This record gives sequence, structure tokens and C-alpha cells, in this order.
Amino acid sequence: MGLKIFVVVVVVGLVAAAQISLASTVPAFLWSPGFSSIELKEYVNYQIMSPKDLANSVLSQGGWSHLLCTGRKHEHPVDLAIVFVGRELHSSDVAGNKHVDPALVDLLKVSFTRSNFSMAFPYVVPSDEETMENLLVSGFKEACGHGLRVSNVAYSESCSIEGGDFQKLANLHSIHDHLVSRMEKRTTGETDLVVLCHGGFHPVKELDQPCPESEIMNEVVSSVEQSGAKYAALYVSDPFKSIHSPGHRELERFLAEGTVGSASANSTGCDEVCKIKSSLLEGVLVGIVLLLVLISGLCCMMGIDTPTRFESPQDN
Repeated sequence: MGLKIFVVVVVVGLVAAAQISLASTVPAFLWSPGFSSIELKEYVNYQIMSPKDLANSVLSQGGWSHLLCTGRKHEHPVDLAIVFVGRELHSSDVAGNKHVDPALVDLLKVSFTRSNFSMAFPYVVPSDEETMENLLVSGFKEACGHGLRVSNVAYSESCSIEGGDFQKLANLHSIHDHLVSRMEKRTTGETDLVVLCHGGFHPVKELDQPCPESEIMNEVVSSVEQSGAKYAALYVSDPFKSIHSPGHRELERFLAEGTVGSASANSTGCDEVCKIKSSLLEGVLVGIVLLLVLISGLCCMMGIDTPTRFESPQDN
């Protein structure tokens, strides 16, 4: 009986730990129609990794070391390496049935399954101190050792990347112009790196409403394919990015909490900080319950007492 209780406790603990890890991790997808490594098509790495580990895996397993690092050449050179940093998806959104943006999930699935080369990293743990894009670029530099081999590095204004004299792109129109101009000026065999972060992109007709991630990715990929460039793309989500920029978020929270009246008292909204705290509190409570169940099971096992002596059978 005690062994059964222990097994149940272990199973429940594993399920609870899996749910907590899904809530605190984000997915990443790597694909390219230009690679010919069929053996790595739809490959999934189930390890829980940091952004720096993701950068190392993209370079080593994904073959980006031949594109970004100096002194290395690839049999099938790629003109453009694109890094998309979103802020909508969690690992649970992809693994479960609920989708924050169904169009984005469908786009990622189609790109992952139809490309000649594709990899997935379902469990990436974002950092609370640095942005995802800064960790990826710095991880590329550190892993390459002798620096990046790319001829041009550009990123959108919504990205936060430290160091380097990189070109900034203001909107989708400037991104399209940059891709076209680089296609005309790029030397054969050179690879450009473009980092695009969600935020700051607005359609022409609706200036107050930002473009969804699926629309941004569709337009960028369409522009690249129309230019005839060979590309490799990496998508990784960073839903906690708003925490990295405390100025805007803290001002927003201060205004929301400092509102006088019943509106603030009756507010039921929960932002990203609230969700993180609630997930941690839920994990602590589940851990306490499981610990109590484990202690009860051990006590029951210790309370089982068997006789040390048995009477010999009597012969009739």
C-alpha cells in the first residue's frame, strides 16, 4: 500500500512539474528551404535550455556556424539569416489545444513541415534580466570565437541589442527596402543577419493597432522569396519581454494601481508579472501538498509491523 502511494506521489509530481515547466518555457523553431540535410528534417530537441544553449544548438546542430562564423564555408550558402523574436507563444500554447494566435501557430507548423531542413526546441527558458535577441546575438558571437562572418547585421527598432554598429529598421517598408538593396549589393557567398522583434510595426490604415506576428512574418518571408534570396529562419518567443523594459511597464502598473475609485478596486486584469507570480505560487502550493502526501505515505509504511516469530504447525 505504501509503495502504491509513493508511486502515485511521484507521478503526480512529474505531471505538476511538467505543467509548471510548460508555463515558464517558450518554443523555438528553425527552418530553411535552402538546406539539403534531409536527416534533420522535423528534428525536435526536447531538452530544457537557456537562450545561450539555444544559440549554440542553432550554430552546431542547425548548421548556422557555416553561415555566421568566420573561417567556415557551407556547401549550400544562404543569403539571409532571419531571427524572429515574438512575444505571444508559450510552450503550453503549442503543446495544448488553445492557441493565442492560430494564424501564427499554423504558419510555424507549415514552415516547419514543408522546409527541407527544420528543427524545433519546445522548451527554452527566457531570461529575466536580458532580452532574448541580445542573448542570441551575443551567444552567436561567443560561440563563433573569432567573430561573425556576416557582411551586414540589421535589426528592428523594437529590438534591444547591446554593442555593435548595426543598422536599425523602422518599419515593414524599411525592412523590404533593406532586403531589396542588400540583394543587389551582396556578394555571392555572403550572408546577412536580420533580427526582427514584435512591436513597433503598424499597418498603414490602422496606426493604433500593431500588426500581428503572423502578418509580419508573412510579409517578410514573402519579400525574401520574391527577391529570390535563399534564407534560413529562426523563430523564438519571448513573452516576458515587457518585463525587460521596466520603464513602460512599471508606469503602466503604477497608473493602474494608483487609480482612485472603485474601478481599480474591482479590476480583475492580470498582466505578465501577475501570471508569473500566480504560476510560482501555484507551484509552491502543489509542492507542499505533494510533500504532505509523501510524508503520510512514509509514515504509513513505517507503521506496518509484522510478527517476528511464527508458531510451528501442530501435527494431528
